[in-house]
Amino acid sequence: MIVRQFISWIRTASAGERAEATRSLARAWLISDLSGDDRAAAEGALLMLLDDASPLVRQAMAEVFARSAEAPAAIVQALSLDQPSVALPVLEHSPLLIDADLVDIVATGSCEIQCAIARRINLPAAVCAAIAEVGTAAAALELIENAHAELAPFSWDRIVERHGYLAAIRESMLVLEDLPSATRAALVAKLSETLAQFVVARNWLSADRAVRIATEARDRSTVNIAAGSRGEDMSGLVRHLRATGQLTAGLILRALLSGNIELLDHALSELSGLPLARVSALLHDRGGASLYALLKRAGLPDSTFAAFRVALEACHEIGYVGTPGGAARLRRRMVERVLTHCENDQHGAEPLLILLRRFATESAREEARTFCDDVVADGPIASMYDEMIAA
Repeated sequence: MIVRQFISWIRTASAGERAEATRSLARAWLISDLSGDDRAAAEGALLMLLDDASPLVRQAMAEVFARSAEAPAAIVQALSLDQPSVALPVLEHSPLLIDADLVDIVATGSCEIQCAIARRINLPAAVCAAIAEVGTAAAALELIENAHAELAPFSWDRIVERHGYLAAIRESMLVLEDLPSATRAALVAKLSETLAQFVVARNWLSADRAVRIATEARDRSTVNIAAGSRGEDMSGLVRHLRATGQLTAGLILRALLSGNIELLDHALSELSGLPLARVSALLHDRGGASLYALLKRAGLPDSTFAAFRVALEACHEIGYVGTPGGAARLRRRMVERVLTHCENDQHGAEPLLILLRRFATESAREEARTFCDDVVADGPIASMYDEMIAA
């Protein structure tokens, strides 16, 4: 009887009055002990109110039903397809929306609708994949910052591919501790590409030089990322590098000259198709024939074989790096030893010598920076400066 009176009264009420009355009726549906007839009548009234001319009425209904698992499913479905001011709370919170509903809405929805879905708690991988594939940059950012989202590795990679040129996306992703190393490398590559395009557009550098500098910076960052990678994370990184054409002889030699034997092992295993344990055994074999056979099977240029052999000998003598930071920087003694050997080798290839000379310069500068940092860390230098001036 009360519901029937409500239906009669609402036809002449103002929009604000209808909204408040709808809110009360929706709450009654959820918490009141209505009889079967009254519940059916209340559902009919709420369904009728979906056609109300004022969005205030539907907003009131959406706010009440948004978080409830007991809300009428048909009404929630209709509210989720309404205008954004009505649909947003339902899209962000309603447990009644299934994955297929959300994927379809992501595909056709506006930016704010995609963002609302990206903020959902316990967002499943299928919906995350849809946002990664077609979502706006703002929606991708919401997804990255959602600790409850289940992003598969390919979804991370798709976000990087589509939005990695944006600083906000990169910064939000790089602060994540559990971000796969392959994704970090993809972000670095995207940043290098963006910076190279920027300096070329500004006419600050030629295209060739910008690409070379960007490639060198990318390789340094890749070895740095690899220094903190282990196991399957390292394997995923190496597979990514190979798929994107970054697993070059230059990068592998850089890894070796940085003392990063684990990256070297995984890289040669990936390129040669041999098991990781077998590759490791061949690298530790002091005989040159097995090493050359491994490098040849991995497809590395013959001109680099001597450099790898001398670097491995130096690495065996100097010792392996025990800290992640140490495995991220070129080791000057190793670089200079390999460079000296290749300069004295009549068969040394010029591109390899150019690369090694760059490595030598980089390692010398890095060593100088480390030395200066250590000097500053030891204590004040004002008195030393005064003595130098006096002299």
